[in-house]
Amino acid sequence: MDTIDIIVDETLANQRIDKRLLEVTGFSRTRFQQLISEGLVCVNDEPVKSNYKLRLNDVVSIEVPETEEYNVEPIEMNLDIVYEDSDVIVINKPRGLIVHPTVTTKEPTLVNGVLAHCKDLSGINGVMRPGVVHRIDKDTTGLIIMAKNDEAHQFLAAQLADKTMNRRYYALVSGVIGHDNGTIDAPIGRDPHDRQKMAVTDKNSKEAITRFRVIKRYKKNTLIECSLLTGRTHQIRVHMEYIGYPVVNDPKYAPKRSRGNGQLLHAHQLTFIHPRTKQQMTLECPLPDDFQRYLDTLEKQEESL
Repeated sequence: MDTIDIIVDETLANQRIDKRLLEVTGFSRTRFQQLISEGLVCVNDEPVKSNYKLRLNDVVSIEVPETEEYNVEPIEMNLDIVYEDSDVIVINKPRGLIVHPTVTTKEPTLVNGVLAHCKDLSGINGVMRPGVVHRIDKDTTGLIIMAKNDEAHQFLAAQLADKTMNRRYYALVSGVIGHDNGTIDAPIGRDPHDRQKMAVTDKNSKEAITRFRVIKRYKKNTLIECSLLTGRTHQIRVHMEYIGYPVVNDPKYAPKRSRGNGQLLHAHQLTFIHPRTKQQMTLECPLPDDFQRYLDTLEKQEESL
């Protein structure tokens, strides 16, 4: 890994780090933002956010990972395609499938399957994440949209940024939520005690807002619908654990005694403006079988009381 060290002088001081240092380093804006989000841009040995304002004599260190050659191979899969045209493809992702490869990923991913199906995806996110506009966790099920060309990708990414793309999730949580609606506004960052987890924290975090409404209450659980105003890693899972109602079977955030093989969290609805027609589209998909069976069991228990 290479390191770039910069001492801030009068020409750099009092300017945002994500704007001024682009000229100095030659990185693209997307690349520099990625390095910041991964904690690889530090000022005086502390990771900073993209809006950090440089000060005279600050010492900036930028760690640049070595570029690795990687080709994503098409792999035939039985994809559940909800919608497809020449610009976008929307898939109902099953539990256990990672969205895109990483250097350490050994198993097939959704990107591998989509490449086998449609042969071409947008290249904005590089060779390892072609077409990927947003992600959902490996064990979260439901709708994910991918772009087939760069123009569609940019149009969809802009909707994510300005919050006009709406994603709704069903989640079954532990505990009975007393109020019908709620908004969780709490910043999320890397858990300082466990780098494999995220947490609500004020340190090196980003704004995170989740809205929820109660669909049905059971004896010891609540079925809710969540909508995301931001898109942080594990956002719903972290926020629900933070307020004391962890997602059922969550292997990371539920209490250890009640963890399962995959959280009961399903992206059931996606609303977006189509990049070519400029028409609003709303797509939906039903609960996966294991989630529905769990609810059916709760219903039977309620009836027997």
